[in-house]
Amino acid sequence: MVSAIRGVLLQCDVPTKEFIISLNESKPTNERFIIHDLDDIRLFVQPSVVEWLEERLKQFNEENTYQPPRREDMR
Repeated sequence: MVSAIRGVLLQCDVPTKEFIISLNESKPTNERFIIHDLDDIRLFVQPSVVEWLEERLKQFNEENTYQPPRREDMR
């Protein structure tokens, strides 16, 4: 008998995937959202976490993006 699980396929670069995996591992076992790690750039996750993941990734990118100093700050 075949069983099916509803999920969302995520495709991203390797560092982003590692960040998502670390988020998953930081949760208690019953709240983990990765259904299957497919390959180096793809994950199959529960649909209920997609919006939360988008927010966390946006926050992560904002915190880790280099912002050169403004000219006014250099005086």
